[in-house]
Amino acid sequence: MRKEQFCVYIPKHQIRRIDLYLSDIFPDISRSYINILINTGHIRINGKTLGINRRVVLRDFINIEFVTAKYYLSGENIPLEIIFDNPDFAVISKDAGINTHTFPGEYGKTGTLLNGLLYYFGNWSVINGVERPGIVHRLDKDTSGLILIAKNDRSMKILQKKIADKEIRKIYFAVVMGVVQKKEWIIESFIGQSWSDHKRMTTKNPVNPKFAQTKFRVLHHIDEQYSLLEIELFTGRTHQIRVHMADMGHPIIGDKIYGNAETNREVLTKYKLARQWLHARKLILELFGVEYEFVAPLKKDISHVLEANNIHVDVYN
Repeated sequence: MRKEQFCVYIPKHQIRRIDLYLSDIFPDISRSYINILINTGHIRINGKTLGINRRVVLRDFINIEFVTAKYYLSGENIPLEIIFDNPDFAVISKDAGINTHTFPGEYGKTGTLLNGLLYYFGNWSVINGVERPGIVHRLDKDTSGLILIAKNDRSMKILQKKIADKEIRKIYFAVVMGVVQKKEWIIESFIGQSWSDHKRMTTKNPVNPKFAQTKFRVLHHIDEQYSLLEIELFTGRTHQIRVHMADMGHPIIGDKIYGNAETNREVLTKYKLARQWLHARKLILELFGVEYEFVAPLKKDISHVLEANNIHVDVYN
């Protein structure tokens, strides 16, 4: 266990809260981890434990024990499709029907992708002071496809920054209702939570709106009823693709929130498709001087829609 001890020498006008002060002293350590250490008594000032609102003053003597916290979830034997794995990061092709993260409630801490990752990979490196998987971005429960998993603090911070700076390309395949006439288009809007339904996102007078930008191009028309699209996210808002396509009048088939109920019943009867036809198909990124491109094969439930119409997605790689 690493330990640090030092005395505070700062002018009065620079007095800061303890967690902010230590974040400046240790820029490679997250403030959330520092707060964990404070709340568990592993940071002391003048021999005494403290709260995060404590401000440092001149000649305070600080002791820090950098302990590693264990993640509170247990691993579960959930089948995972591992696309790539090295000491810094992994790429998983998630199945539909599985939550990426935990959620509140009795059943929210089991059956998630996190549980499967803990079981498959076993011991993880420390990320933000906690020995746990580092899921860089998320997918909706009923969306399948590629997810980036950081395996140490260094790669987590770099990959999260690349996501924020739009330096990682995320490309999806989707089948939507109707014959889309525009061959290629960029959709821009502000997306936020609906005032009337917290489960829905909207572009119409949203709560806390954030800019969203989506590009799509038509790959194929299907049976004069649906369209296969390649979609690229330039931003990463909750339900972004689903909201933008619904706003265009071409909701994703099988989408239970933003979709068309009659079309959903048709595809359930015709293709046995019980979830939204949305798949995170491709990730393109650079990390530590190496360029990567990952492609996720379609899951069987959604590939059936294309196979029944003699469409082969490999030609669009």
